[in-house]
Amino acid sequence: MPSRVHALLVVRSDGHVAPDIHLRRTLAALAAQSRPVDALTIVLCGDDPRVREVVACAPAEGIITTGRTTRFADALRLASRRLDGDAVWLLAQDTAPEPEALARLVAALETAPSVAFAAPKLVRWQDRTHIVSLGVTMTRTGRTVGLADGEHDQGQHDAREDVLGADVRGLLVRADVWRELDGIDPALDGADEGLDLGIRARLAGGRVALAPSSIIAVAGDGVAGDDAGEGVAARARAAYASRSAQLHRRLVYAPPALVALQWIALLPVAVGRSLAHLLGKRPGLILPELAAALVALVRIPSVARARSGIRRRRRASWSQLAPLRIGSRQLRHRLDDEGGDALARPDLRFFSSTGGAWIVLAALVVSLAAFPALLAWPVLGGGALAPLRTTLAQLWADALAGPRPLGWSTAGPADPFSALIAVIGSLSPAEPSRALVVLWLLALPLAALGGWFAATRVSERAGPRALVAIGWALAPSLLTALVEGRPTGVLVHLLLPWLLFTGAAAHRSWTQAGVASLALVAVLAAAPSLAPALIVLWLVAIALTIARRSGRGIARIIWLVVPSVVFALPLVWHRVGAGDPWALLADPGVPAAAAVPASDLAGRLLLLAGFPTSDGAGWSGLLGLDAAPAWLPLLVVPVVVLAAAAPVVARLLPSAILLLAAVLGLVTAVAASGTVLAAAGSTPVTLWPGAGLSLAWAGLLGAAAAAADRLPRAGAVRGIGIAVALLSLAVVAVPALTALPRNALAITNGPDSTLPAYVDAEGRGDPGIATFVLRAQPRGGLATEVVWGASSTLGGQTTLQSVRSGPTPADEETAAATADLVSGSAGDVVQRLAAQGIGYVLLGAAAEDETDAARATRLAARAALDRRDELESVGDTGKGELWFVVGDVVPREASAAQEAQAWRGGAAQLGVVVVALLLALPTAATIRQARREPRIVGGGTT
Repeated sequence: MPSRVHALLVVRSDGHVAPDIHLRRTLAALAAQSRPVDALTIVLCGDDPRVREVVACAPAEGIITTGRTTRFADALRLASRRLDGDAVWLLAQDTAPEPEALARLVAALETAPSVAFAAPKLVRWQDRTHIVSLGVTMTRTGRTVGLADGEHDQGQHDAREDVLGADVRGLLVRADVWRELDGIDPALDGADEGLDLGIRARLAGGRVALAPSSIIAVAGDGVAGDDAGEGVAARARAAYASRSAQLHRRLVYAPPALVALQWIALLPVAVGRSLAHLLGKRPGLILPELAAALVALVRIPSVARARSGIRRRRRASWSQLAPLRIGSRQLRHRLDDEGGDALARPDLRFFSSTGGAWIVLAALVVSLAAFPALLAWPVLGGGALAPLRTTLAQLWADALAGPRPLGWSTAGPADPFSALIAVIGSLSPAEPSRALVVLWLLALPLAALGGWFAATRVSERAGPRALVAIGWALAPSLLTALVEGRPTGVLVHLLLPWLLFTGAAAHRSWTQAGVASLALVAVLAAAPSLAPALIVLWLVAIALTIARRSGRGIARIIWLVVPSVVFALPLVWHRVGAGDPWALLADPGVPAAAAVPASDLAGRLLLLAGFPTSDGAGWSGLLGLDAAPAWLPLLVVPVVVLAAAAPVVARLLPSAILLLAAVLGLVTAVAASGTVLAAAGSTPVTLWPGAGLSLAWAGLLGAAAAAADRLPRAGAVRGIGIAVALLSLAVVAVPALTALPRNALAITNGPDSTLPAYVDAEGRGDPGIATFVLRAQPRGGLATEVVWGASSTLGGQTTLQSVRSGPTPADEETAAATADLVSGSAGDVVQRLAAQGIGYVLLGAAAEDETDAARATRLAARAALDRRDELESVGDTGKGELWFVVGDVVPREASAAQEAQAWRGGAAQLGVVVVALLLALPTAATIRQARREPRIVGGGTT
């Protein structure tokens, strides 16, 4: 039996907690031991005056002062110089032993001379019924596994005696073994220290005995020091320490013939494990993984020293340790044990008699009845629509930086909207333009589907979900975008519910955060004007995560904007560098003017009621009026009343956030209706207010559903309220759903190309050859457009060309060439065009409502073009009169710098999409975790 026990107490004042409070309890517990320690040495790490005051009153034979950042192993090494006894007891300021703890450890140590050290049962500081640690083992690959960590203490492990290792806190070690092993390996950096000590002791011929009746309470800040805490940085440091210790032990324990191979494999294995962390929704472990591998690469002296120590003291074989390791089946059973947690969410009931499937099917029937002609159309035209490229390669080429498909010499980053169009077109590889037709036909059912799923975040009842699904499909902003041919308005309306559905739960799951980040990229690509409103909502989410979840999940919330930043950064850099940052908010795609509501009281009321145009979703045309009827805003009053009641009758915080989204959407719509950033020819084009109204509509419908969810059943109040709201919305949709038979539909069948087929048929319609398109304007001027390739396409549109604060040098060259062409001056103008890559000149056909001034300009331009010998007339092509350049045309080619920029930007964007997709892929673990949490977000707030 050891005659003397020397306790080494390490005190760390790291600032995470008040160490003096823990230290007082530990010192009081030491003084209360039935078998008192014979000597106590305190190592004080830091200069906290509160701690110094407590230490000064302690009955210690010596006090050693060192730096605050001194690790536990180094502090013990300092104290070991004063070791005077037969056993050393390893303690920290947060290890408070119960009165019989030391006596039972001593009893376990004296059972046999082979016992090198005895390990206590560590329990929670405030709750001794939960085990923190009672023995540690490892897998064949060196992974550390606690034998009882986190379990409820029912004495189920008290019969266990021999273990491979144990938590270093509270260990009672024979002094001769401690000296022989040279204490704790400092290269472990605060992790796996007790496990490594036990392995080295066993290889030296000793044993590790458990003393489950010896109980010590631990708080978690003593040994961990700077790695303690619950924040993201603290968890990253703990993950780094754990992985670093594992890699160090792997190199130390490896057979001599495999050490070099293990060292070479460090970085490849780290990359592979990083990918596995990404797939497993653990991105926070990627940087610690890579950092640990890099550190292990350069820690060769520490590995050599540890291997040398094991080789000198080794008396037992590694095979003798095998029975104490944990097998793969045992590990799988331990990791897969869910502890009997009950599911926290009911069935979705999408296909039930009151579910969303019937609503989606009904919306599909309505769409087919409203737009039957689209079943035969291969391409959509009219409004802001344009054909898509004919091949996938061309679609994706438009999404890369470089020379743009429009403009005299426009070059730079592509709009993110081009990538969104490329994704849509890729769904129909043989005929990309048909994908847009199918999207138009499925818009109503897809809107109902998205709205229904978004409603599952606020209600489990069928009625409120139906209100959101039908209300979202019949929203005036969507119906107007469908009738007027606005693809950006349709896309943003279809994407918003999925952004809200996944974004609302992004703090819970990396799967939801991954999907939401991709949805945010798509939403901002279609409607950059929503960026300020969505940034405000993102900041609110960060604040709520910090305030209500102590920062847990903050990395997921921050990730939401990362893909959007990567996609937008090239365009932001270009626009800011050009001194035109406001252009970043411009609508992408084909510029198309909209008859936005007037800025008077009636117009503002119409806009605030959710109608993006002055015709009130077609009601003025249906009734034969010059403007929308004054009573039209009354039809949305039932929804507004329900939404306004949400903070009173429903959960306050979710209702407030939904109403905040509605307010932000309305502010965005009002601001957009008065902002002009682009032009269609000589016609100024305001921002499309429908995007902001879609966001406002989402907030209002969500709040209305939250209120309807809490309405009483008595007297069918809930059913009546929902029915009135849906009936009013159905009335709103009548003009849009009857637009085709009334010949009020702006969309048309085609065209397949905006340029004559001759351009492509002659083989000169490749992206390096351009067409100089001239169009007579109502006031007698000419608008010029340079179109590269066989057609102006939707994905080839660029805000670099459509949104300019002033004329650029390219604009001046275009204007000069236009003037020279139609005035008959400058005989070398055609040669200048050919040198620029322009092989065709197209004079646009007469408009249906052509003015006298426009006709005179068109005829004069035709006469001037006919007189030029360098131009050969093709004749009237149906899209206008076409001439081709007789001489050699120099095709436009991207420079090496532009190609490198395109590939670099494309690689970065592709990389962030791949990461987001990997995060979005669900795993068995994430599915189980999702089932444990309620589907409704904010359910605990009233």
